[in-house]
Amino acid sequence: MSARYDSAANALFSPSRWLGIVIKEFTQLKRDRLTFGMIVGIPVVQLILFGFAINTDPKHLPTVAIIADRGEFSRSIVSALANSSYFDFIGEARDESDAERMLATGDAQFVLTIPDDFSRRLVRGEHPAILLEADATDPVATGSAISAVNEVGRTALVHDLTGALAPLAASPAPFEVRVHARYNPESITQYNIVPGLLGVILTMTMILMTGLAITRETERGTMENLLATPATAFEVMTGKIVPYVLIGLIQVTLVLLLARFMFKVPMLGNLVLLYLMVLLFIAANLTLGLTFSALARNQLQAMQMTFFFFLPSMLLSGFLFPFRGMPGWAQAIGQALPLTHFVRIVRGVLLKGNGWTEVMPDAWPIALFMVIVILIGLRFFRSTLD
Repeated sequence: MSARYDSAANALFSPSRWLGIVIKEFTQLKRDRLTFGMIVGIPVVQLILFGFAINTDPKHLPTVAIIADRGEFSRSIVSALANSSYFDFIGEARDESDAERMLATGDAQFVLTIPDDFSRRLVRGEHPAILLEADATDPVATGSAISAVNEVGRTALVHDLTGALAPLAASPAPFEVRVHARYNPESITQYNIVPGLLGVILTMTMILMTGLAITRETERGTMENLLATPATAFEVMTGKIVPYVLIGLIQVTLVLLLARFMFKVPMLGNLVLLYLMVLLFIAANLTLGLTFSALARNQLQAMQMTFFFFLPSMLLSGFLFPFRGMPGWAQAIGQALPLTHFVRIVRGVLLKGNGWTEVMPDAWPIALFMVIVILIGLRFFRSTLD
């Protein structure tokens, strides 16, 4: 009876069989170095990015000045803004059009304008105004700095208003700081997030779909048909890209329609220019996806590599968190990612009305990234074909 019971128990669960399966899985994980690397790498990357790179209170934001009044009061105001640690004066604009260009291209986050009659009106007690223009496409990036301006207005001239001018310091503020939030004056979050989502969606879908293209054919055995044709590696890669370009354009059109009619996102720029930049960005992502497919042994590895690339792209591109709030090393990594430049292009075209001149500084890094990825992909793709 006891032997019969043990036999029945072993039929339901055998410790030796179970242990064998466990050992087999550990052995397989050991051989699959990419999966094992993801197990260790993804938590480390997430910890470093969230712990060090993410900062919602950016400081030392680039600021340019248009100073028509060179008096001591103007110098004190500039020094007070710089001492607040939120404003980093990088120079003076030649004129208003030069300052407008620097705001449009993102070279400057703020423009400070002090009129030529500022000192004279201040001494007379007329409470003159200075103008601080902010690139408010990302409200989070400028919110803290704008809040700090009010305190600067009350304390900037404390050491200058003495003696006969002391009564001016007793008033709430001897001068007024008028803040003009450009491009997104109402700080509507959708104006910042929805255009950025265009790049995030394209990054995820384009890389993932093409990343599975070669590995799917390899697993199904249909790669042999391609090997039997006289097609070159370049022809196979570009031939696989074209259908997904159409898919990407459909996604872009859908997102833009929803952005305009559902979220009321302004579209001030040239949509033809935007679509040309979209084509460039799609091409860069598709070539990266094909490179991943050439490196991966199966579809799981292709998906793992896609996720490993997508995570830092989303966190370090300035899509979710202010780009200038990140430390220098994180900004350097972000500058190498095509999503960083594409987010700037989309927000610039839609919210600022940027043209060719303003988008070119962010277009050529995407093109360079694509060329480098193509060269790497062709090398490994030839190995795959061989």
